[in-house]
Amino acid sequence: MKPSSPSSASWPILVIGAAVAIVVGLLLAEQSATPPAPSSVAGSAATPGPTVAASADAAAVPPEPVRPQPSPEQLSTRMHERVTEAARITVGHADEADPERPYDLMGRDNLVIQAAIDTVAALDAGDAPRIVEIGPGRFLMRDSLHLRSHVTIRGTPGRTVLVKAPAATSKLSLDGDYGEEQITVADPDGFGVGQGVAVWDDNVRYFHITVARITGRTASPGTFTLNMPLRGDCMVKRNATAATVFPVISGYDVRGTRLEHLEIDGSRDTNPFLDGCRGGGLYLSRGYGVEIQDCNVHDYNGDGISFQQSNDVTITDTICRDNAGHGFHPGSGSHRTVMRRCRGEGNGEDGMFVCWRVKHGTFEENVFAGNARNGISIGHKDTDNLLRRNTIRGNASDGILFRDELPGMAADRNRVEGNTIEDNGGPDRAAAGIRIRGVTADNEFVDNVIRDTRPEADRGQTTGLVIEPTAGRNTVERNRIEAAEPIRDERQ
Repeated sequence: MKPSSPSSASWPILVIGAAVAIVVGLLLAEQSATPPAPSSVAGSAATPGPTVAASADAAAVPPEPVRPQPSPEQLSTRMHERVTEAARITVGHADEADPERPYDLMGRDNLVIQAAIDTVAALDAGDAPRIVEIGPGRFLMRDSLHLRSHVTIRGTPGRTVLVKAPAATSKLSLDGDYGEEQITVADPDGFGVGQGVAVWDDNVRYFHITVARITGRTASPGTFTLNMPLRGDCMVKRNATAATVFPVISGYDVRGTRLEHLEIDGSRDTNPFLDGCRGGGLYLSRGYGVEIQDCNVHDYNGDGISFQQSNDVTITDTICRDNAGHGFHPGSGSHRTVMRRCRGEGNGEDGMFVCWRVKHGTFEENVFAGNARNGISIGHKDTDNLLRRNTIRGNASDGILFRDELPGMAADRNRVEGNTIEDNGGPDRAAAGIRIRGVTADNEFVDNVIRDTRPEADRGQTTGLVIEPTAGRNTVERNRIEAAEPIRDERQ
């Protein structure tokens, strides 16, 4: 008989077994060819020592690849992430410097501070704040300190003083035409390149005043070039005048600027008056998100702080005193102002003049005292503001005046809450704690204390609340009024 041949089903098993045998044989042959490991004891070559097997994991697992870590998103206007540390420059007097930590820039006038501001502003890191720190001392200002976006200017608390230089003033000898970029003055003494200058006449006033810088002098006698066109026709026959007067600090079209611990001395006695539409000890035009903290503006021949067409301005712990104009002047469409713990005292006009289209602001815990007109004046399209927990005391006229405006343009929908309004007016000038004029309506007067605490012979705040004949409906609730005439409603 022939031996039986394997069935077709057993062939795979035989093939696999043969392959395994071949692999095992090769491994055994490789192991027998490997020399023994050297002795672990030095000098004992004849006696093999124990061998240390290599880690199978180390041989088999490759090193972990470097993977990028998650990172913040880029800024919306830059091709980089948000910056956490940006430029910083220190400025001061040479004789005030610490020998071990000298100032980066040293000087005594506006030029050195401006150089620092412009340097850090040029190191643009998106919206990261760049910082200029100013040491103690008095710095003479021959031109405005021009603010830049996202730059913080930080003085030494109580010791950094920016002093307005005495002004030169002259009549123009030639008309300054609208759009012209030069002026010709009758007396050029005191005018020079790099100085700030204002130009006006009897008709060119308010926002039409030009405040500029002198950029050069021409061969023509008394002629100086300007960095911007004249805003109006300044005519010799209307007493056209130029003077080296300007805001001590100014910001035009800036965003995210911050000011801290600065004193401004306006040198009121040696400078002509400059209207708050274009001037002030500190002036903003279209300054957005600007913060002013712990500053002191005094003796400026104009408003202390004026900001026009500037939204989201925050002012805290700041004093405006003894200025010729208003203490504070928010105006011209400035929305969402926040003003807290500030003082407007001894100013030549109102403690705070809320100008045109000031809306959705919060004014609280401030003091307006001893001003030559009203404590607070509010009027043209100034709506939806909160005046809360302020002290309004000893002003020459009314505590709070709602100005006379036509329908659609009155100071409506404001809330006046929890204020102390006392001792306003005087024996020769009767005043009201609150006076409502025009068609003013839909305001709320709640929880206020209105009184005159002076001896009877010295009292002037004889009426708590005066509602004049054309005023609309307003809410008056829970006020404590101590006056000979608590409320006079003239609408009846």
